[in-house]
Amino acid sequence: MNRQLVSSLCAVLLVGACASPTQSTRVQEPDEGAVQVGILMLDRVYNSELMAPYDVFQHTAFHASPGMRVFTVGRDKSVVTSFEGLRMLPDYDLDDAPRIDVLVVPSSEHNMDSDLEDERLIEWLKARGTAAGYILSVCDGAFLLAEAGLLDGLQCTTFPGDLGPFRERYPHLAVHEELSFVADGKAITGAGGAISYDPAFYLVEKLYGQEVARRIGQGLVVNWDLKRIPHHIASDK
Repeated sequence: MNRQLVSSLCAVLLVGACASPTQSTRVQEPDEGAVQVGILMLDRVYNSELMAPYDVFQHTAFHASPGMRVFTVGRDKSVVTSFEGLRMLPDYDLDDAPRIDVLVVPSSEHNMDSDLEDERLIEWLKARGTAAGYILSVCDGAFLLAEAGLLDGLQCTTFPGDLGPFRERYPHLAVHEELSFVADGKAITGAGGAISYDPAFYLVEKLYGQEVARRIGQGLVVNWDLKRIPHHIASDK
């Protein structure tokens, strides 16, 4: 377990407590020291990009004490309908979301157009992303991080089919391709789709250690091994 990294987010040390879901119930009211993971949930969000990091992060509750407290944040508290038609209610909105230690931005249908023109959303991302210990995007969520200036000076990636528009809009960024994810400092950007699990597993391993990440992989029937994942770590500080 990487105690120094976790304590920098929570101001407490995490004490390892590996357990299987059959040995422990999920933490409903996590300790104050839990890592707070806020996942932005915009209308027309893609199921894979939303649920992959949610799955991985919420499973830390079974394998560490305290684990992560995962919640969703919408523009408001009205029903969000995913691109595939799943209807969901956000836990919070932009105005009342609690502290966010890890800001997650999944891809949504309008990340490349109207979402970029939403000044309230971009300013919220800039403020929350600057304050967070880590920011993580999957697929076109990188457009929102870049628009908020959160990727300036960092290496990154996005959805393979949108690398061209991404480079055109943000020519000052160092953009990688043919990778599952890129990690540079506090920013982790992923390609999205079915491999949206990868950047989330990477962050869990970074914060909680390889064994916790492996056990979560067992629970999700994922043979997690960072060495087998095409990725680039520009800086892990």
